[in-house]
Amino acid sequence: MIPRLVWVCLALIGARSCHAHSLFTCEPIKVHRCLGMLYNMTFFPNMMAHYDQDIAASRMEPFMPLVNLRCSPDVHHFLCQAFIPACTEDTKVIQPCRDLCEKVRSDCRKDIGTFGITWPPELQCDRLEYCLYSPDGSVLPPTRLTTPKTSLSAKRDMGFWCPLQLKTRPGQGSTFLGAGDCAPPCSNMYFKPHEIEFAKTFIGVCSIVCLCATLFTFLTFLIDVKRFRYPERPIIFYAVCYSFVSLIYFIGFLLGNNASCNKAVHPAAMDTVVLGSQSKGCTLLFMLLYFFSLAGIVWWVILTITWFLAAGPKWSCEAIEKKAVWFHSAAWGIPGALTVMLLALNKVEGDNISGVCFVGLYDLDALRYFVLAPLCIGVVVGLSLLLAGIVSLNNVRQVIQHDERNQEKLKKFMIRIGVFSGLYLVPLVTLQGCYIYEQSQRSTWENTWINDRCQEYSIPCSHKTTESGRPDLSLFLIKYLMTLVVGISAVFWVSSKKTCSEWAFFFNRTRKKDPISESRRVLQESCEFFLKHNSRVQHKKNHYNPGSHKLKVISKSMGTSTGASATGNHCTSAVDNHEAIRGQASFSEARGSSDASAREKLERGSSTRGSRLGERDRERQPSGQALSGGKERAERRSKKGSSSKVSSRSESFHRVPEGR
Repeated sequence: MIPRLVWVCLALIGARSCHAHSLFTCEPIKVHRCLGMLYNMTFFPNMMAHYDQDIAASRMEPFMPLVNLRCSPDVHHFLCQAFIPACTEDTKVIQPCRDLCEKVRSDCRKDIGTFGITWPPELQCDRLEYCLYSPDGSVLPPTRLTTPKTSLSAKRDMGFWCPLQLKTRPGQGSTFLGAGDCAPPCSNMYFKPHEIEFAKTFIGVCSIVCLCATLFTFLTFLIDVKRFRYPERPIIFYAVCYSFVSLIYFIGFLLGNNASCNKAVHPAAMDTVVLGSQSKGCTLLFMLLYFFSLAGIVWWVILTITWFLAAGPKWSCEAIEKKAVWFHSAAWGIPGALTVMLLALNKVEGDNISGVCFVGLYDLDALRYFVLAPLCIGVVVGLSLLLAGIVSLNNVRQVIQHDERNQEKLKKFMIRIGVFSGLYLVPLVTLQGCYIYEQSQRSTWENTWINDRCQEYSIPCSHKTTESGRPDLSLFLIKYLMTLVVGISAVFWVSSKKTCSEWAFFFNRTRKKDPISESRRVLQESCEFFLKHNSRVQHKKNHYNPGSHKLKVISKSMGTSTGASATGNHCTSAVDNHEAIRGQASFSEARGSSDASAREKLERGSSTRGSRLGERDRERQPSGQALSGGKERAERRSKKGSSSKVSSRSESFHRVPEGR
């Protein structure tokens, strides 16, 4: 059907021209069998949609037995005019005549059946025009000629004709520049081999750096899982996604083009890029790379959502964590659905620069809808929620202006969020700009490539536009760099002294010490050191006035991640008040000795009364009940005195004056 339409376009009357036809110039005849014709210039494509002389000559071979047998005197002229059409100086394409066609078919009917020659549908005689004969009997061109206009509006292309070198096996569904069963060359279309080698090395180094950074973030999380809770937990999953992305690029660097390219299907062909999901290795690389690339963007959006919920509506960590199931469903479900959709549409494409497989490398529609659109949506939604959260935090900071300590902490947190978001958004926006520029310029790059290779591949050159342009290697290097460097921003969030201490404890294989017991131990050692150092100093009673001090009870430190600061505060209090502690200890010892002497007197009195009561008891037995009551009262008094002494000593140990 398509060749028929091409021929109809070539046969349009007068000023009408076929919009699918382009104004190609006449070219000299190179086919040996047609060199003896009355014309020596030809024009392609011909009426059977052959776009060069080599293909036309190969398609004419089955008819050569008719020429050799001379079944008709006009068979040679007819076949050459059909397969290698005549082209005059005024750009008129001369078609074969209907009369000539009918005569040849009639003369050679028997031989056509004998050799099993299939007559092409385009050579059906009823589709051709009648011939005109000159007075001398020579055949004139038919009444209808194809006279292409010389105006710029007529300079339109028939499209890309797939050369034999780039043909693929039928049924694979590969389409390149609109041509079916065709694929791009494995050797890059735009860059030289040494440039491709440099790009591969560059991508390999960047993938290793990104892989190390993201793995460090994830392993830091594994060391202390409870440290990273919502709303910052999505950073960990985001780092995991980009660790897989960098790993896939590193695998592509190791494989070279083994996964992204197919071997030549015949000796005259060359290696071509994989188009479609027939290659298992390429399909697997595509699935992992596209899935985790898109999942990383979704986790970034979820991170901004959790920050907004914590800063705006003031959701607690527990409330946000209850929505974790929905977060995971969106983060893994959306990329999974799009990946399956691309596999169903057969949009897998090999990348002969990085060695991986992705989407949108040659198909502009796939690039716009499956790469650029999700990227733009993620940037816009994430940036909007991020700005809303920062505005809410700034309002909170203005409300707590009287609390300088919390205000300073909130300010540092806002700066940290801003720097982290900048480290993520700047590469992502740059990557977005690279994709936008690429999709706007790719048609020009492809037309330039066709014009550069049309003679080599024996295909029609493109005259669609007068513009020509080639991509710069730096554009692709920036695109791959921004794709990988996005994952490195997660390292900024986990970089802190606490992370260093956790890794130090991990490598030393020692358990983390309890911050509560550690601070108490440091406080006790400091107090003992200062008390021992000043043991020779004598404190006078007039320097110590118990009434002039407010007593403060030292309580156990609750212990935080900054337990060292709490310890330092307690130790400072002990240093400032060590003299008061010493005076209090002396006072307690004096008081304790006084209580001891009083207790001895009480015991002597009790024993005296007990002996007297014993004598009376021997004299009078009925008074035994009173004696037992007296003993009970004496024991209660003794216990009361003892408990008073213990509480006094305990109080003297636990009380420290706040200051002088």
